[in-house]
Amino acid sequence: MTMEELRDAINQIDSELLRLFNQRAALALEIGHIKKKLGLPIYDPQREKLIFERMRQDNPGPLDDAAVVRLYERVIDESRSLERAKSRKDKPS
Repeated sequence: MTMEELRDAINQIDSELLRLFNQRAALALEIGHIKKKLGLPIYDPQREKLIFERMRQDNPGPLDDAAVVRLYERVIDESRSLERAKSRKDKPS
């Protein structure tokens, strides 16, 4: 493949990642709503630990496990921030 073809392929993957990130965030917001109803905290370190472990187990490379965990730490952190912002917005004034 040429460099342009490779970049086009990356662009397509980036578009799909963006769609998936937003889909994941929407699901996280739904979970946040359920947590709020149940009086559960937004931050669940045990759940995050399970996600990181599953991603390490599923990782075929070439990214090493530490890189995959860093990526998921960021994705989860952004989801948590979104949940917190939504929770603040939903609070009565």
